[in-house]
Amino acid sequence: MIQEIRRPTISGWAMLPLILAAMAFLVYTAINSLRAQALLPAVSALVLLAGVAFCLNGLFVINPNEGRVLQLFGAYAGTAHDPGLRWTNPFYTRRQISLRARNFESGRLKVNDADGNPIEIAAVVVWRVVDTAEACFVVDSYENYVKVQTESAVRTLATRHPYDAHEEHQLSLRGSGAEVAKDLKTEIQERLSKAGVEVIEARLSHLAYAPEIAAAMLRRQQAGAIIAARQKIVEGAVGMVEMALDMLAKSTHVRLDEERKAAMVSNLLVVLCADREAQPVVNTGTLYQ
Repeated sequence: MIQEIRRPTISGWAMLPLILAAMAFLVYTAINSLRAQALLPAVSALVLLAGVAFCLNGLFVINPNEGRVLQLFGAYAGTAHDPGLRWTNPFYTRRQISLRARNFESGRLKVNDADGNPIEIAAVVVWRVVDTAEACFVVDSYENYVKVQTESAVRTLATRHPYDAHEEHQLSLRGSGAEVAKDLKTEIQERLSKAGVEVIEARLSHLAYAPEIAAAMLRRQQAGAIIAARQKIVEGAVGMVEMALDMLAKSTHVRLDEERKAAMVSNLLVVLCADREAQPVVNTGTLYQ
């Protein structure tokens, strides 16, 4: 595996005046030699002038949060990171690599979750290059590699967890956002580590059932919500009935036998748990008729 080597470079502001001064001196020497009809010194000065002018090719600019991968006839020579105008061996070829954080949003992928339900899922990944040598030489195109491996990791994550949790403390794509995001980041980082890429953040940006089962799953969620609401209503109604019986037991004005208590409990539960408002019936007779 090729790993990054930091290559120090010379300040371009120090080299530029030297190169220009050398070029001016050689031009002056060549002109004077031609005037003196000294052919050999003039030719030598012109050859040296061409060599010094070629040294200008060693000047380049590095922006902040940027690296330049240096190669000498195909061999990796190192990476320059110092920002500003720099100078290095003019025979080096230089490839610009951005070290800034970037965003990538995958397309909406249609996969099956852990329960086999078809879902649509997409993710946003924040990443950056941390090893320029691996990014350049280990993979063919590190940007395309990030795209392909991210989509593969999202598919793997979707098949590992259900859309909705059916058991307590079970991780789900919809209900365990923080845990799923952490799992997704780990999955993507394992795939991108060989490309010199660091994953800063990863999270789901879209999650929904596939259109062909969306209506059925909506009814299922509504049924679950209704059952949960009914459970709360029944728990509250039972508590209110118990409180009413305790208050009547402490009262000295009303005495109910077990049959009347059972009838009252039945009536109260019907009133409290009914979908519609209760219609009162006034008893004009006695308590028992």
